Amino acid sequence: MSHGSGTLEFQRVAGRTVLTRSRASSPLTLQSPRRRGESAWAVCGSLGGGLVAGDRVDMDVTVGAGATALIGTQASTKVFRSPENIACCQRLNAQVEADGVLVVAPDPLTCFAGAIYEQRQRFELHETASLVVIDWLTSGRRARGERWAFNRCELATEVFVEGRQTFRDVIRLAAADGPLDAPSRMGRCDCWATVILAGPRVAEAGQTLLEFVSRQPLTLLSPSPCTQGPALSLSNGEGRGGGSSAAYLSAGAIAGGVMLRAASESAESMLRFFRERLAFLGELCGDDPWSRKN
Repeated sequence: MSHGSGTLEFQRVAGRTVLTRSRASSPLTLQSPRRRGESAWAVCGSLGGGLVAGDRVDMDVTVGAGATALIGTQASTKVFRSPENIACCQRLNAQVEADGVLVVAPDPLTCFAGAIYEQRQRFELHETASLVVIDWLTSGRRARGERWAFNRCELATEVFVEGRQTFRDVIRLAAADGPLDAPSRMGRCDCWATVILAGPRVAEAGQTLLEFVSRQPLTLLSPSPCTQGPALSLSNGEGRGGGSSAAYLSAGAIAGGVMLRAASESAESMLRFFRERLAFLGELCGDDPWSRKN
């Protein structure tokens, strides 16, 4: 087990965003790909290919005035089993200054059988700052027969604007509360996601997303805790009922933005949905965050 930390600072210099500070300690690794347009990217990884019991990673991010930054990952974040019931933890604390934009677009989290994982994300925004957070989770190593076989996964996200909390979301999935793959829990879903859009730079995209969800015909399937509110049956994110890669969607307004819940039968269909319905990220960040990934 190890306690790692990281620091990222993005500033706007000569009309473009520059990563002015990048520091990481094991097990965290940070890379800076070639700059895209006016934005700058940072890619997180981990030594050893994943997190083991007792690992803790704390990361602090600052996005300066007028800067646009994207934080992604090299691949899915893997959490290995915890034979002694010890959690591994990741914490992200980010500040976005006036007219800044932060996009957090990782690959999905994958918890192996017996894993225990805790995640805390806190975003502090200037009133003119904007934020996109994509937080998604797979059922585990499905090909190895592991579906929702981890012990516990807790995900907490908070958003503050000018010191006032505008959003708080906590998800706790624990085997101690009953089988996670039960029909009344995760059921047939193998991928779950929360998407948050907040601030003026993504206001139009958020409204478009809300309108898209509201236009879909309601096809109520078996109840699923993956969503709050009516569930919509979509096919490959294209808005047609039925199909082999059904998704469940719900969306609603939050203070200063929009939150989307989504669940699907595969990570691949979820990614297709992201690419279609979050296509504005390509223009905002200079490229599709998943352009070179399958």
